[in-house]
Amino acid sequence: MATIHPTAIVEPGAELDDAVTIGPYTIVREHVRIGAGTSVGPHCVIEGRTTIGRDNRIFQFASIGGIPQDKKYAGEPTELRIGDRNTIREFCTFNLGTAQGGGVTVLGDDNWMMAYTHLAHDCLVGNKTIFANNAQLAGHVVIGDWVILGGYTNVHQFVKIGAHAMTGMGTSLVQDVPPFAMVSGNPAAARGFNLEGLKRRGFSPERVSAVKQMHRLIYRSGHTLEEAVAALQALSSSVPEAAEDVEMMTRFLGEANRGIVR
Repeated sequence: MATIHPTAIVEPGAELDDAVTIGPYTIVREHVRIGAGTSVGPHCVIEGRTTIGRDNRIFQFASIGGIPQDKKYAGEPTELRIGDRNTIREFCTFNLGTAQGGGVTVLGDDNWMMAYTHLAHDCLVGNKTIFANNAQLAGHVVIGDWVILGGYTNVHQFVKIGAHAMTGMGTSLVQDVPPFAMVSGNPAAARGFNLEGLKRRGFSPERVSAVKQMHRLIYRSGHTLEEAVAALQALSSSVPEAAEDVEMMTRFLGEANRGIVR
């Protein structure tokens, strides 16, 4: 049996693995499913059609699976899906999706979500990200793998942030952030690329050099976005080891509907 504190409330219909721990005064509502090894601290509320995977650690006072902060929401059976091995600190608020936005909010695996972070409806967050305290996502935001959001980063609706990108403290984003970029400010501006992060993740010198060339083509060459995308194509053949990185960048730029941070 799951370890449930006597003061906690787990409603009939909730599905908890036998290896789940629920702390004092926490409420788990009827449509919630929680996987093995996940621990939930005291005074949390987990509700809605929320699925939580294995080995997550949810700290006290988190609000998980609340209804969207969207006036169009009318009680549709939308979802929140949380993967495995995530750390979710105090006062985090993660909302369900909306019918108009795809119906699901997603947090992937191995993410580190610090206190007061917010995932609004229909956000899609990848794996191995770090959200520092008070990082806030509006609705429909897409976050790639390995992204780091500095404290008090605010992200506008529908913005996309590419893999390995990083924001400084207090950054306000209203445009997309390409993969590997480092941005900061209000409004945000590009400050460089995430060299140290790529080294820590085992990128070879050749791949790092290719990322540096991509950054120069996008930000220092004077190219328009369309010209930069065309120039990036040649990198795949000249640096085969970085072909996947170049392909990710060109695909991201081709799908950047809000323009990119410059």
